[in-house]
Amino acid sequence: MIQVLQRPWLAALLALLAGALFPLALSPFDDWPWALVSILLLYWLVRQVPLRQGLLLFYLYGVGLYGVGVSWVYVSIRDHGGASVWLAGGLVLLFVLALALFLLLQGYLYLRFLRRSLSGSILGFAAAWVLREWLLTWLFTGFPWLFAGYGFMDTWLAGYGPVLGVLGISYLAILQAGLLAMGLAALWRRRLPLAAGAGVLLAGIWLGGWLLGNTAFVQPTGEYLQVSAVQGNIDQASKWRRAMVGPILQTYTNLSAGEWGRDLIVWPEAAITLFRSDAESFLQQLAARGKASGTALIMGIPDRDAEGHFLNSAIALGQGEGTYVKRRLVPFGEYVPLESVLRGLIQLFDLPMSRNVSGAATQAPLLVGEHRISMSICYEVVYPELVRKTVEQPDLLVTISNDTWFGASIGPWQHLQMARMRALENGRYMLRATNNGVTAVINEQGHIVASLPQFEQAVLRAQVPILAGMTPFARYGQLAVLLLVLGATAAGLLWPLILPNVSRPVIR
Repeated sequence: MIQVLQRPWLAALLALLAGALFPLALSPFDDWPWALVSILLLYWLVRQVPLRQGLLLFYLYGVGLYGVGVSWVYVSIRDHGGASVWLAGGLVLLFVLALALFLLLQGYLYLRFLRRSLSGSILGFAAAWVLREWLLTWLFTGFPWLFAGYGFMDTWLAGYGPVLGVLGISYLAILQAGLLAMGLAALWRRRLPLAAGAGVLLAGIWLGGWLLGNTAFVQPTGEYLQVSAVQGNIDQASKWRRAMVGPILQTYTNLSAGEWGRDLIVWPEAAITLFRSDAESFLQQLAARGKASGTALIMGIPDRDAEGHFLNSAIALGQGEGTYVKRRLVPFGEYVPLESVLRGLIQLFDLPMSRNVSGAATQAPLLVGEHRISMSICYEVVYPELVRKTVEQPDLLVTISNDTWFGASIGPWQHLQMARMRALENGRYMLRATNNGVTAVINEQGHIVASLPQFEQAVLRAQVPILAGMTPFARYGQLAVLLLVLGATAAGLLWPLILPNVSRPVIR
């Protein structure tokens, strides 16, 4: 290690590589050990370096992390935004460099305050990581992407999801990397009791997840909904052309023809490309057919408020009722920060959808018969607290999306993985309807029970049970994990004062 750190260029290269490896733990790769390798390597690199070098290593790790993990942004800017290769690449690079700044904040907190002892360093490293993830759920509207907890969706650690949420799983994943580092170092120095202690703690974390994963926080009511999710697979390049209005309406009408009589049909985000006020006749026909067949139809449709502002909305027709307006908008996609500077730079910033305004913070739930629906549109599903607070004790989670913007990249799969976590956290089935995939039904344990292939016109049918009760996360949200992180931070700060003889000085 010392030889590596004495060659700053080699340490920098390893930090960049470590960050680039992290997305391999996430969907669609789903190879979770890479997360531990990535995190452990960063911990090893920054454990005993000067502050300035450590900050550089954290930043380069962030560049590698986001450079690979959000590479799908290039597809939307280049293919759908009409930007040149150089402009698209430059904008993506700026985006990555800006996101990596959050790693600087994480690094400063850890390097300056939390690495004063071996145990404090492990706790502090995990705490600083999760505090950075938490900031990304709300600061500057947030960008809660590439969280460590998502990489462990298909492991025993997922058992912590209904209790601590994705941030809690992240904390335990980072803590594991620190324990692995401690255990391996102890074995190298033949300090077997310390290595055994680290092993016991690691086993305890995994066993705790297994036990919680076999704990029923919610119960079936015996009621079911027969649901159908329609995947229209409308080409994004031509979707908003006026000549496509009729063919799009016909596509969704034809695909839904055999679904009337079921409890719920769901069309994706902005399924039709008419404003609601311009589609009244068509909507009335759908509402009448829904009432006659006992079917509720939920669809995404653009709308306008009284002042003429654009709204990204979802409406329920037929045996359903209500309107939901998207609250958390996508920067640069649905509204343009620094509009006077960026408007007109590329086609993407001039689309009508980039002039939306957000809906009210509190909205009445959509109803399917008497069942309460927790609705989220596209990007909103990546926000744990937003989904948790949308409807108290909903009967079903529904999310609609249009991931066509990201083509055949890794973006749609990451998006699906985050939707799975919301189902797990809240202990409810989720129905996800998208334009071209991945359309899926997800159970209360976050497992996909049915899905459609990408890039096909198809209908997904399923029988979805109605569940009752609340998970601890649904009741208390991120409070528990924030208290855990603050406690760990305090322990890291106070440990050298309590047991100064076991504190290990680090290079400043």
